[in-house]
Amino acid sequence: MSEMLGRSMPQRNVERLRGFLLQDLRVEQDVAALDLSLMDPDVVFEDSVLPDHVGEYRGHEGMLRAARTWLDAYEQFTIELGRIVGTGDRLVSVHRFRGTGRRSGIEQSFRFAYLWTFRNAKVVHFVSFRDPAEALEAVEVRE
Repeated sequence: MSEMLGRSMPQRNVERLRGFLLQDLRVEQDVAALDLSLMDPDVVFEDSVLPDHVGEYRGHEGMLRAARTWLDAYEQFTIELGRIVGTGDRLVSVHRFRGTGRRSGIEQSFRFAYLWTFRNAKVVHFVSFRDPAEALEAVEVRE
């Protein structure tokens, strides 16, 4: 299919990942409206960035629980996509988070990254990193 579109599979993965990441996730949004079509039904998300949680989320329901965790912790926030790099079936997305804690009122700003693994044009696994350099190192890209 990628040949029919005139794009390589890695480039198609980048484009589809960018579309997924640029969904408008807002505090008032029902997370069930998120388009998870890029995610394999058995996707695994290993997290170390979400507020008050370090652990693993599995499947589409796990993805929705992770999104709710972000929404519940912040009065308002933005997550800006900086860049997507990598090759083949492993990509890294680098982000800037800015938000105000719902209970604390404390403003936060930090960078973080995800390492994404694709199989058959679907995300099967992704891991969050507080330090983008660690994620970039996994795909042999230096900051």
